[in-house]
Amino acid sequence: MIYTITFNPSLDYVITVKDFSAGKINRSSTEKIFCGGKGLNVSNILGILGIKNTALAFIAGFTGAEIIQRMQKIPFCQPDFIELAHGISRINIKIKGSPETAINGLGPKIGTKELDKLFSRLKKLTPNDLAVLSGSIPPCLDNDIYAKIAAILYAQKVPFVIDAEAPLLTATLQYNPFLIKPNNDELSAICNKKLNTIEEIAAAALFLRQKGAKNVLVSLGAQGALLSNAEGQWIMSAPQGKLINSVGAGDSMVAGFIAGKMQKKSWQESLLLGIAAGSATAFSEGLATKEHISSLLYHLTRERIRLCK
Repeated sequence: MIYTITFNPSLDYVITVKDFSAGKINRSSTEKIFCGGKGLNVSNILGILGIKNTALAFIAGFTGAEIIQRMQKIPFCQPDFIELAHGISRINIKIKGSPETAINGLGPKIGTKELDKLFSRLKKLTPNDLAVLSGSIPPCLDNDIYAKIAAILYAQKVPFVIDAEAPLLTATLQYNPFLIKPNNDELSAICNKKLNTIEEIAAAALFLRQKGAKNVLVSLGAQGALLSNAEGQWIMSAPQGKLINSVGAGDSMVAGFIAGKMQKKSWQESLLLGIAAGSATAFSEGLATKEHISSLLYHLTRERIRLCK
């Protein structure tokens, strides 16, 4: 079973406001609500790709109840949420206009008792499971929380994936994560220098492998992605399309790649599926649909075959 972990899920209230003006009354032309949180995004894409998974998260209040209802509708996804006694799960406001503006909520406080409930769940995982830790952490938690979880998983020989900001990610490398997924900016932050070429990015990926990561998947936006592991290194381009929404694209790439490996696909095929899933979300208003992912994967595969001939 795949388990995703989201410390601070949200309801994302996405509105379109033409000619947004600060300090004045603005009226929206479109309104949509999505579940937010990187782990929930991964669970969502895994589910539509037919991969069973359990979504672990902390929720509170009426917004938390709405998150539960929405996640229960995702196929192949089983929500296993820890309810907090006080506060509400955050509401993030995304204003699509000129300029684009985002206001992210704080979220409820996670206490020691609730955190221990998460640890207890994780201690039941086996080497046949896979855990995905992704996203930022709320201010109430210490910066070593990912390292603590990684230590628990490492002791039980549970493979895990890390997709987080540089300090959270690097603290887990000593526990040999199965996969880490930095983007180019995050990789540059880890190396303390701007990485401008594929050669520099590949060298940085190798450096992280030497530090303990088994697989390094670097998302490169419109350029595609780079995968580095002990069996080789692959760079694949992204399909052409109009960028509509970058939120969740990296999470979709992680989910697509994991789905590929769960389906016993090769490294190259898994990378292609990851790029297709990430691109499908980038070209959509919300997260990708299965049909969109399949369409992009078909064209990517045909292009790869054409280039190999």
